[in-house]
Amino acid sequence: MKRLYSLLSCLLLCLCCTVQAKNKVIEQPPFIVSNTTSIEVSQIDISDTATVVHIYAKYRPKNWIKIASGSYLKDNNGETYQLRSGIGITPDKEFWMPESGEAEFQLVFPPLPDSVTSVDFTEGADIENGFSIWGIQVKGKKLPKLMLPKEAIIHKADAKAELPEPVIGYGKAILKGKLLDFYPGMPTPITLVAWESAKGDLSENQIDIQSDGSFSKEVPLTNSTPCSIYMSGSKPLQIFMEPGQTTEVYINLREISRRQSKFHKDEKPYGEVIYVNGPLAAIVQDLNQDMPDTNIQEKVYKNTKDFAGIGIDAYKERILELSAEAQAEIDKLPCGQATRQLLTTNNKLSTIGLLRFAASTLTSAAISANQVTREEAQKYYQELAQKVPADYIPNADFALLNNPQATFSSQYVNIITGYYRQSDEFAKSWGTDSGIFFDIARAIPLYQGIKNFTPLTEEQKTVLNALPIAYQEMLTAANSQLLAKIEANKKKTGFTVNETGEVSNEDLFASIISKFSGKVLLVDFWATWCGPCRMANKAMVPMKEELKDKDIVYLYITGETSPLKTWENMIPDIHGEHYRVTAAQWDYLGKSFNISGVPTYLIIDREGNVKYRQVGFPGVNTMKEELLKVVSH
Repeated sequence: MKRLYSLLSCLLLCLCCTVQAKNKVIEQPPFIVSNTTSIEVSQIDISDTATVVHIYAKYRPKNWIKIASGSYLKDNNGETYQLRSGIGITPDKEFWMPESGEAEFQLVFPPLPDSVTSVDFTEGADIENGFSIWGIQVKGKKLPKLMLPKEAIIHKADAKAELPEPVIGYGKAILKGKLLDFYPGMPTPITLVAWESAKGDLSENQIDIQSDGSFSKEVPLTNSTPCSIYMSGSKPLQIFMEPGQTTEVYINLREISRRQSKFHKDEKPYGEVIYVNGPLAAIVQDLNQDMPDTNIQEKVYKNTKDFAGIGIDAYKERILELSAEAQAEIDKLPCGQATRQLLTTNNKLSTIGLLRFAASTLTSAAISANQVTREEAQKYYQELAQKVPADYIPNADFALLNNPQATFSSQYVNIITGYYRQSDEFAKSWGTDSGIFFDIARAIPLYQGIKNFTPLTEEQKTVLNALPIAYQEMLTAANSQLLAKIEANKKKTGFTVNETGEVSNEDLFASIISKFSGKVLLVDFWATWCGPCRMANKAMVPMKEELKDKDIVYLYITGETSPLKTWENMIPDIHGEHYRVTAAQWDYLGKSFNISGVPTYLIIDREGNVKYRQVGFPGVNTMKEELLKVVSH
């Protein structure tokens, strides 16, 4: 009997151990890469009946997120596990974030076999901007070893070396590299932004990613240029490119994700965030370190409400305090002298930029604090602007713009575009009219004219011939490209220019849409100078082709702030019906439809009723859904 009792006890113990083995809890599992900072896995419960993924969500308060019902897990063996249900959230329905901006919920999937070591979570490739987290570890707390290419090296910097002179010469710069830990299905492409001082402009270049994570892009540049690499869900990476040179980068996606993680950001780094070979490689290493934030512009814009109600002088005093605090932080950083020089330049230029927009920032602060309404904002702004003295920013502070090394700062473009017209005033103050600032100040108006579809005049060509050779070559190439585009536009079809005719403001919109009676309309209030408008127009091209048989008319309305020549040469690539209204008509339409910014969209049904209104581009999928709702009604 005693032996039988012992046997039963052993069986019971084994059974308990088996049950415990099948009920496994993994707290804060490490993961390799995520495309979002909005959700993160806080815990996984694995049993023989289900896998429960606990989600920690952080998003804008009183805004919603959504988890698609088609979400699934994919294990390291390639097997998938479809989402069964949610706990605390309903798939496909808006989940509204509380005032804190933080929340938790659970997602229930089928059980995982014991052989599984890691899983990927995704909402699916068909979900625009869908959430995905790759390489979530369900066994152990360590990630698989990161395999670095032999070219991914850390450069030893000369701590005392100063910023070099920028290279000036027109030619092609090459960016090539690879995303480490790249997974098929990751959102692509990435965007390369070049802060081109010679143009007083930035250029955006889409870079397609190959199936192995590699990429390559050629960009024509005029000088050593600060560039930013933007990827979905992460902070931009800083690099430099030069004409005639190759910048080679290896981007460490797992380290980017770790830095942004709620649960793992304080853990040991997974290597450098970016490995670079090429121009200013040691400085690039420093700039992309996980170090204290010295960007005072971000601090001000994140805490705009703190400036509500203060005056122009108090604002300046506060900005100068923030600038001094940032400089003290820069002086303590464990970086090379060249990096410190660049960060100091960034700080000085950022300070100028914040002071330049004093009235605008204080107006935004007053709106955020509900001290003024949006209707009162214009008057409030004008009153503040009138109080800004002429010497609010001393001319001596701008002398930095004539330092060639200042062009290594991405802030340089932002500042020079605001002040190049004051070159004569600065020349008197500085006692010289020569130097890089004055060359750029002469080049910018020529480039801006070309950008606005106005070819160079003979008078402008005289100015061009006095510029440095590199600037001449850049502007001549841009002018030749414009002339070719103007000729090509003459042969394009698919767009129609319409006149509003003699009609009162009150009857204007009804008159415009009456031409398309019985059709569904997507009305786009836009402007040629609006970057988001132009990006949205490109993004919707495939959607328009897909819906071409749905009897939808795409109607584009802009105002006189869109230069005529720019508008005429831009719309051939925007298929649809186009109107360019007067300033008075635009103002009336803006008030009628509460257009607080561009782009603003309206969807009009066949009876002429507004069924959908949106300020800002909502994304292709949302726009398509809203159009189909009205089409099928």
